[in-house]
Amino acid sequence: MRGYAAIGIADHAGPGNVEWVVRQLVEDCRFVERHWDVIALPGVELTHLPPAAIPDVARAAKAAGAKLVVVHGETPSEPVQPGTNLAAVRCPEVDVLGHPGLLTEEEAALAAENGIFVELTARRGHSLANGHVARVGLAAGVQLVVDSDSHSPGDLLTPEVAWKVARGAGLDHATARRVLEENPKRLLLKLQGGRRV
Repeated sequence: MRGYAAIGIADHAGPGNVEWVVRQLVEDCRFVERHWDVIALPGVELTHLPPAAIPDVARAAKAAGAKLVVVHGETPSEPVQPGTNLAAVRCPEVDVLGHPGLLTEEEAALAAENGIFVELTARRGHSLANGHVARVGLAAGVQLVVDSDSHSPGDLLTPEVAWKVARGAGLDHATARRVLEENPKRLLLKLQGGRRV
């Protein structure tokens, strides 16, 4: 009803529920695509894991059918174990590092090198470091994406709010347009295994 052409549905998961969450979302996303004209991609947000566990749980998510694996990064608004960002950007099964907080130059360089997208978030609290993430990420050549981190329908972004998030993170007009228009298409292409839409 918001006019989206594609949406990724990534529920919070850990080692005990990752396969169940993915199986449920795979079925839900198939149902959505049968009844509405929208690409629906099932996924998980690996949340509050020990950094050393991220690769195993990310592999399990992909094996269960996840098209999208997000890692809940080192946001300034929650106690996330240091090393989470680094583990995420080193993991080939991770697609997006969400709300990474005080992203380091090393983490940004690895994300760029490994094709892992980094989130600029609209979520209150998580968004406190968006300006820092944008500055460090752009300097390293990271592909940034603006995301709602929706937990309810009211969180889904409109184009106007997405624009404010991008510009509020310090992106100039041209960069904001690229992040909002081109990078989501690149991410979608990656998640669909290179298949063009």
